[in-house]
Amino acid sequence: MDNGMEGMLDTYLFETNSLLDRLDEMLMADEKIGDFSTDDVNEIFRIMHTIKGSSAMMEFSAMAEIAHHIEDMFFYIRDKGIDSLDPQHKKELFNLMFRSEDFLRGQVEKVESGEALDTDIDSFAADINNFLKKISGAAADEPDQAPAQEAAPPTSVALEHLPDDKEAVCFLHIFLEDGIGMENLRAYMIVNAVQECGIDLRYYPENMESDSSTSASIIEEGFFMAFTSEDDANKASDVLRTQNYIRSYELAAVPEPEPEPEIPVKEEPAKSAAPAAAPKPVPAPQKPAPAKQASAPPVKQNLISVSLMRLDSLQNIVGEIVITESMVTSAPELNQLSRDAYDNFMKSARQLRKLTDDLQDISMSLRMVPISGVFQKMSRIVRDMKQKLDKDVHLTLIGEDTEIDKTIVDSIQDPIMHMVRNAMDHGIEDDPAERIAAGKSPQGEIILSATHTSSEVVISIADDGQGMDPEKLLAKARDKGILTKPESEYSVKEALSLVMLPGFSTNQEVTEFSGRGVGMDVVKKNVESVGGVVSLTSEYGRGTTFTMKIPLTMAIVDGMKVTVGNSIFTIPIANIRQSLKILPEDVIRDENDNEMLELMDSFYPVVRLHQFFNIDTDVTELSDGIVMWVETSDRSFCLFVDELVGEQQVVVKPFPAFLNYFELKNSGIAGCTILGDGNISIILDIQSLHSAALENV
Repeated sequence: MDNGMEGMLDTYLFETNSLLDRLDEMLMADEKIGDFSTDDVNEIFRIMHTIKGSSAMMEFSAMAEIAHHIEDMFFYIRDKGIDSLDPQHKKELFNLMFRSEDFLRGQVEKVESGEALDTDIDSFAADINNFLKKISGAAADEPDQAPAQEAAPPTSVALEHLPDDKEAVCFLHIFLEDGIGMENLRAYMIVNAVQECGIDLRYYPENMESDSSTSASIIEEGFFMAFTSEDDANKASDVLRTQNYIRSYELAAVPEPEPEPEIPVKEEPAKSAAPAAAPKPVPAPQKPAPAKQASAPPVKQNLISVSLMRLDSLQNIVGEIVITESMVTSAPELNQLSRDAYDNFMKSARQLRKLTDDLQDISMSLRMVPISGVFQKMSRIVRDMKQKLDKDVHLTLIGEDTEIDKTIVDSIQDPIMHMVRNAMDHGIEDDPAERIAAGKSPQGEIILSATHTSSEVVISIADDGQGMDPEKLLAKARDKGILTKPESEYSVKEALSLVMLPGFSTNQEVTEFSGRGVGMDVVKKNVESVGGVVSLTSEYGRGTTFTMKIPLTMAIVDGMKVTVGNSIFTIPIANIRQSLKILPEDVIRDENDNEMLELMDSFYPVVRLHQFFNIDTDVTELSDGIVMWVETSDRSFCLFVDELVGEQQVVVKPFPAFLNYFELKNSGIAGCTILGDGNISIILDIQSLHSAALENV
């Protein structure tokens, strides 16, 4: 596939996914009230028309055909009115539309993964057609619909709007769909398609293919094709029926010169050129169009889709600028400048730092997207599981406008989905009587919320279901042989964390949603892969809450530089609770002679970085160095380092691919950064450092 086709495919996938997301949002909102609004019926019709056309252009015939059948169905509903359907039909329509959305989204996923699309769609297409026959009441209604659609094109056009073409016998006046973009090129493609069929014509505006400013007039007034014979015009009408992006088209015959001055009698020429019933629909498509378009252009002018790879490149360049700026301002040669020259340089350097910080903030904000897209998909999951599990559950969404890095959003979608499904399947009671007996509402509730601090996003999934019994979890873990110490030594928190272990499942039977022993360990792994942590709290009989803490972005972090021997390490400030100097008598030894410190009435183990990484240093006594009290998720411990250098915002650089063999991530190393003086600093991963130094010893 060449670059041009790849660009078209990327655009197609982006637009189709956006349309399907909008469709899902409308269906979920409309199902809550049990009815479609007239505007939503029209918009669904337009969505399907667009998907049909773009899929046909990309030669994805299965998608184009299903979208075409749905478009036909909504053409009927739009014409007859949504109120013509009874409540049962509307319920069936919702289910059919959700099935249609799932089918189209599944085909898009196959396109994205390079798989072959489905070819056996006859059964699904028949379901759509059968539903259309059911709501139409009788097959006799359908032929009436087709002539009405065919009669729409040959209508009258006001004479003053016709182009000044002396040789033309008749015109086709064509209106495009709302909001399709690049209207001048769309119109020219339609003209070109007609010309390729050997039909002689002239078109207006004449410069539509080269002048993008003609889009405005095409949006407002449509465009024209001029013909020297009515036969050519009729042939062109047949071609237009196969083209995409056309809202309507009208046939206008040029009147004889004598009746032309008689403007009040302008209906008579129309009667000779079209059936009597046709002229009335003319104002309907024309007049609403300008009103709808009035708000559309600003959206297209203010929004632009950009490849994520380009944003990654921009982020890398900004990171290099940050590093270079730090190198320049800390160069040792500056000490050789005179006092005045040094002051002038530092004044300029401060201004440069301000501009660099602004550039960095803007480049990071470009990657930030609201998490509402992920949250809306959870509404659909809850809706489907409500029907399949026969549970009455309400999903409450909080903080949908919270923004997070696009890469991280893609990574946490699956973990959030699994935890919501887990809450539906495991958390909410099967029998409403159990909830009533426990003093709770018969309708269960799942609360999906997102809030953010200065450096991270906190996402929680809470349910008011039956909660988790630590004793049952311990018994299940004992049966599976995954306990690492006697049951009596497990705290409630440790017992609850067992559900995060691989192969752990409390379901006795394998269902569509759970029971295969795969799930929460994958959730934990995916969240930790983007630098986040997962924690769990539960009160038996009252409910369970999963909490994910995820960094806003993985590209640039605020860190504290520390030294160990001749090495420099960076500890993310988000993981630091406190730094302190200690006295020899503050050190406590456990039964295994390991060093511990008592801080705020709790005891924490000490990890000596020079011993863990086998680094030579002269600072070996705890009282001579600095102790950093760090924490991650539910784990907290102390790091012993030589010296604390200071805070600095650093750019995270991944290691080269050939170092993946050494699994540095599992050794407490998250990446590296280049400091202002050109030295390399290792960025510590506190989560994996705790596992490597304390859990796996």
